[in-house]
Amino acid sequence: MKQETISPVDGSVYAVRELATDADIDALLDHAVRAQATWRLVPIDQRIDTCRRLTTWMLDAADEIGTELAWQMGRPIAYAPMEIRRGFSERAEHMADIAATVLADDFLPPKAGYERWIRRDPVGVVLVLAPWNYPYLTSVNAVLPAIIAGNSVILKVAAQTPLVAERWASAFEASGLPEGVFQYVHTDHPAVGRMIGDPRVAFVAFTGSVGGGHAVQRAAAERFIATGLELGGKDPAYVRSDADLEHAIAELVDGSFFNSGQSCCGIERIYVQRSVHDAFVEGFVDLTRTYRLGHPLDPTTTLGPVVRDAAAAFVRTQVAEAVARGARPLVDRADFPMDAEGTPYMAPQVLVDVDHGMRVMTEESFGPVVGIMSVADDDEAVELMNDSAYGLTASVWTADADVAARLGDRVATGTWYQNRCDYLDPGLAWTGVKDSGRGVTLSRLGFDAFTRPKSFHLRTDT
Repeated sequence: MKQETISPVDGSVYAVRELATDADIDALLDHAVRAQATWRLVPIDQRIDTCRRLTTWMLDAADEIGTELAWQMGRPIAYAPMEIRRGFSERAEHMADIAATVLADDFLPPKAGYERWIRRDPVGVVLVLAPWNYPYLTSVNAVLPAIIAGNSVILKVAAQTPLVAERWASAFEASGLPEGVFQYVHTDHPAVGRMIGDPRVAFVAFTGSVGGGHAVQRAAAERFIATGLELGGKDPAYVRSDADLEHAIAELVDGSFFNSGQSCCGIERIYVQRSVHDAFVEGFVDLTRTYRLGHPLDPTTTLGPVVRDAAAAFVRTQVAEAVARGARPLVDRADFPMDAEGTPYMAPQVLVDVDHGMRVMTEESFGPVVGIMSVADDDEAVELMNDSAYGLTASVWTADADVAARLGDRVATGTWYQNRCDYLDPGLAWTGVKDSGRGVTLSRLGFDAFTRPKSFHLRTDT
């Protein structure tokens, strides 16, 4: 069977790949097990150096990778290489920097006649399932920590971005990683389910939809293995009356519409204190209108197509339903000439007079639309922010850090920001609550999923 990747840029077939057979996957898993048994014995400084060389290779290839991403998923070429130059390299370098300390044996205080320590053993073969929207950023969170910790990795990326897995393989080959420690597979969902159920797989790291997360859980249900699930969000922002409005507007417009709104931690709903609501909305809409919807390979384009026609149709339906219920759209689609029904090219949209009876305020949109609501005070903002099935990130825009910290204690979210959004600090745990998933990547805690504790208790006085 073959897998076709249809480019959202022009509807052409950008890539065709053969899907792995059951025999191919069986051989892949056997190879991963054998390779990991040797790789785990390689000194950690050598494992770290290998991953640093991979990062250098990726940085050297950033422009070519950016062009591939533009064709595969539609991100403008003006921004696409930054996935490697900024987020990927920052996360890779941070995890490499802390690895030797975090993974070192933990020796207990001296006790006469005994030696005692806890070691972090690698779990074995790690299956990483990565999405198309930020395929390098999501996969690096798992692939490099797993490799550094002494595991082998099999990467399966979304069918929309098959070249990502192949770039990873080329980079690891150039870095000198032993054959079999990293492999990739192009396959379908049933085959992935069988891999999750295979005893040779020790951990599954999945980034994707809530439905996909449930499917991973079902596939793993008969086995005693852990899964890491980063699933999605309906991430809110709250703008208080003491906020720097110019800064808040600039950051929140970017957080809403970068990557055409196709970010799990992008801004999808905004609550603004009543006294500054109108000024905020006016500035937000004015800045939104400066975006240029166009061909992703045009360097002047700042907003590309969404990933496929169906994704655009879903967002347009959300908007139409909200308008039918009384919402007001503030952006004229005619100002974005490439916007066209039946295509993935769609103008950004800002909605006011919205409420939580509208899907656009409660259901993940994953596209270039945001709803803005007026609120009376902090209590109302917190109540609305928590009125969601998701809890990935949330932000408050205020000059008062003490208030920001207090509000953060009340909001159910994995990451709480003050005066920024849509960013992952690799020194902090990346995690979610509710339907945004479970588990942790990045930070010191990001190695926990890829290791298991092993206690050494040696009596030496006999």
